[in-house]
Parts: sequence; structure tokens; C-alpha cells
Amino acid sequence: MPVPQARVQLGDLTQHNLQQLKVLNQVVFPVNYNDKFYKDVLDVGELAKLAYFNDIVVGAVCCRIDVSEGLKKLYIMTLGCLAPYRRCGVGRTLLNHLLEITKKDGNYDAIFLHVQISNEEAIQFYQKFGFKIRDTKKDYYKRIEPADAYVLERNLRETSEFLI
Repeated sequence: MPVPQARVQLGDLTQHNLQQLKVLNQVVFPVNYNDKFYKDVLDVGELAKLAYFNDIVVGAVCCRIDVSEGLKKLYIMTLGCLAPYRRCGVGRTLLNHLLEITKKDGNYDAIFLHVQISNEEAIQFYQKFGFKIRDTKKDYYKRIEPADAYVLERNLRETSEFLI
């Protein structure tokens, strides 16, 4: 039975809880992130959040702003949740936070991310939020199989609907 979303709260990422993010990412993702990644996410403010379920860190999101070809996009570097807490509203809360940021700002054209082509659960999750597979990057990942990744993107100019 799904647990009510009200139990999920977001918190700021700080130097004091950065180690919790590192441990979470090691458990959730098949890739390792370097020290520069963690140093950089300390400086992105609202674009990096920890998700707490009953005061326990169970998920997180880390993003950066990507400006290229005249478009401002939000790039989701990581968005993950510990397996026992999936389908409890953690991912939805994290993604809705990002959608609120882009809506308030009003200048984002899209949100995008890379997902390993075998990660059906993640692909389906993002598709529920209006993300579409836009491209396939061959050999995107190093040292994991399959190495290919889909680029999933949600165009924010096509729809006025932001939250699910």
C-alpha cells in the first residue's frame, strides 16, 4: 500500500549533510560521482535537494542549468530514491520541486536527463511526467552495461501543465 506523500519533505544540501548524498548516490546509481560533482552541487541552491521520509534521507536530486543554442534547459544530473521508498511519492516530490522552479522562473525551455536504456522503471516514471525519449547516446556510460543512454526531455514550451 503506498504511503502518503505528506511524509516526504525536502531539505537543503549543505556541507554538513553532503556525505549523506554521497552514500545515497553510491547505493542508488551504478556510476560513481567524483569530488568535483559534490563540490559543484553545493553551489546550485534550490537545484539540489535531499528528500526525507520521516526524517531519514531516502532520496535526492541534483541539477544544473544548461544554456546552449539559445535555449535554457534544466539538466537533471541525478534524481534517485532508495528502493524500499519507491512508489511512496519521493520521486514525484523531487520532480515537482523542479517543475515549480522552472514554472516560477518562466525562462526554461525544457528539462532533460540521461537514463540507462535498460532502466525501464525510470523511463516509465519520467514518461508519466511528460518526458519523451529524444535521442540515444551510444557508449554514454563507462564501466557499466548497457553503456547506452536515452536522452529524456520534457519541453516546457509545449504545455502549460506543470505538476502531476
